[in-house]
Amino acid sequence: MEYHQLSSKDLLKIKTLGALKASGYQPISIKEELRKNLIQKIRQKEQVFEGIWGYEDTVIPDIERAILSRHNINLLGLRGQAKTRIARMMTQLLDEYVPVVEGSELNDDPMEPLSSYAKELIKNKGDQTPINWWHKDDRYTEKLATPDVSVADLIGDVDPIKAATMKLSYNDERVIHYGLVPRSNRSIFVINELPDLQARIQVALFNILQEGDIQIRGFKLRLPLDIQFVFTANPEDYTNRGSIVTPLKDRIESQIITHYPKSIEIGKRITAQEANLQGKPVENIHVPELMRDLIEQIAIEARNSEYVDEKSGVSARLTISAFENLISAAERRLYLNNEQNTVVRIADLIGVITAITGKVELVYEGEQEGAGLVAHNLIGKAIRTLFVDYFPSPEQKKKEKEGNPYVIPLAWFGEGNTLDILASQSDKEYKSNLQKVPGLEDMVTATISPLPEKEKEFFMEFLLHGLSEYSQLSKKMLDTGLQFKDLFSSMFDMGASDDDFEEEDDY
Repeated sequence: MEYHQLSSKDLLKIKTLGALKASGYQPISIKEELRKNLIQKIRQKEQVFEGIWGYEDTVIPDIERAILSRHNINLLGLRGQAKTRIARMMTQLLDEYVPVVEGSELNDDPMEPLSSYAKELIKNKGDQTPINWWHKDDRYTEKLATPDVSVADLIGDVDPIKAATMKLSYNDERVIHYGLVPRSNRSIFVINELPDLQARIQVALFNILQEGDIQIRGFKLRLPLDIQFVFTANPEDYTNRGSIVTPLKDRIESQIITHYPKSIEIGKRITAQEANLQGKPVENIHVPELMRDLIEQIAIEARNSEYVDEKSGVSARLTISAFENLISAAERRLYLNNEQNTVVRIADLIGVITAITGKVELVYEGEQEGAGLVAHNLIGKAIRTLFVDYFPSPEQKKKEKEGNPYVIPLAWFGEGNTLDILASQSDKEYKSNLQKVPGLEDMVTATISPLPEKEKEFFMEFLLHGLSEYSQLSKKMLDTGLQFKDLFSSMFDMGASDDDFEEEDDY
């Protein structure tokens, strides 16, 4: 049976160079290996980058073209755009196992050895040279570029301890301690945040990428390393911390631009896939589709916000963390009230504030509360944006002389009534409070179709939040929740002290 027809089990039985030769094995470069397996997957209509949503027509075709062209790749994009994840998934395009000379530092191919160790071993043992099999998952090296990375870390250095222990001259190649790059021979090597790498360190990569030789402390070694390089970079780094030096950029054949999800639907798919809900009673917590949309809309509002630094970007991790916190807010309420089931509420979005504040970079960094205020603003804008997809525009209806459906609930608040929605309220209290507002339920049942019975109160609360965002009602944050009241009375409240109110009441 020919080599390419052998199963993994049969391959692992091959233990010597002679047996490998007899199998018909022919070495190929890692770029050819990736290309060969990609072609096979394309022909068989198999997905290579499964679970990477929103890139089907943009980034993924670019990556596939780069692989078919045998290119090194630079993935350029803002944070949270799955750049590293894509690089890690490229191992799925490698052969299951490849042979290596046993004990070789450079993962030498037995048929094309690079290191002096492998060459000497094969010279002495010939066809009896022992070989091992290297799994594709281990053929991946990742290095985060930081200012303290040295040439020795990446390329290598002379090891005086090795020289002394083995009694070797410093002219002997065996005194070299190889760095990460040579040790990643026949692997995918990823450098994350490339612009953060000092310019002099980037220069050390020139010859490896183009000519295939390296220099270590006076040793000029002709090492045609077989590596698929993948770099990642954030455009923000080009101005804030560093840049990719021009000759290195010139040697990276394909630069691929990544992007954020282009629709709410894609965002929801990513969030649902990545959110860690293990151990949570998700079967007892109902999440209306509108709430999933709101979580994604918060990220969209953040990316367009004048308060958020657009150069920094807003990671997909914002929506993932926000959704996890949303479920936790509902979960906490279940335990507090010893209830079996619940529906998430708009008020639960208070619980996602902590997930937002650490994920956005403000244009102007101010006091600690600055990020919190921006988070509240983003949630409000998300509600305002999606409100008109479900209810008539309050601004438009206010202009009309007749037929304003918001008149009845607004009149109730105008009479001095207030409504508190507390985070820990039981479902019974929550529903009872919302039922106090006349006209609210009627408008929801008349407007939302179809309306699941268990989502009725959710939309009633959503309606109140929408009226607040359109400046028809006042919404005040409480320590344990929020309060709705008449807009004009709250405006008077802002300018009066408690004593003033007492005097007014007496009058």
